[in-house]
Amino acid sequence: MSNVSSKGEEELYRRETVRVVVVYHSGHGGHTAKVAEAVAAGAAQVADTEVQLIRAEEAPGRWDVLDSADAIIMGAPTYMGSLSAQFKAFMDATSHLQYAQKRWANKVAAGFTNGGSRGGDKQTSLIQLMTFAAQHHMHWVNLGLPYGNNRSFTNEDMLNRDAYTLGVAAQSNLDQPADVTPPPADLRTAEFLGKRVANVAKELKVGRAVLARGK
Repeated sequence: MSNVSSKGEEELYRRETVRVVVVYHSGHGGHTAKVAEAVAAGAAQVADTEVQLIRAEEAPGRWDVLDSADAIIMGAPTYMGSLSAQFKAFMDATSHLQYAQKRWANKVAAGFTNGGSRGGDKQTSLIQLMTFAAQHHMHWVNLGLPYGNNRSFTNEDMLNRDAYTLGVAAQSNLDQPADVTPPPADLRTAEFLGKRVANVAKELKVGRAVLARGK
């Protein structure tokens, strides 16, 4: 009996389509957009995953897409120790359309940011995103990687090279264009997060379906 149930759950896992939306703001240099694209590429590596990229400025006209998502991954550059004003405007716009109605409750959430400095108070931005997700009653997924370049034998090509845990904190040199920076290690870290979130969202969606079927 257990084998039959197990096979049924495996089939259910294969059939479930997961929708991941990456909503982000990027400044004129396009560095954060590059991180967002890497996150989306990582999510797309998970079978039966639909991924959409939405700029934060366009989100108020795309509530239906966000409402239908199983996971929402959010990101913006860190300016002056905080998320960019354009992304904060998106967050504020959800207060009456989303927060009061709990339309994003129990969705999966994760976040990323980008800045010119290694530190640059990017942790503050990740905490802002995590708090925002909690206000919407979402399930936050952390980065899930150990600290990267923090030993004599490690290097700049390590995943999570700048050692963050809440999400991705990419670093882009201020004097270089987006075709050069952020570096490949940061983009691979972003891909890792996207894939991790898609897998978690699928596990949660399949688990809910299995529980509903058993009622």
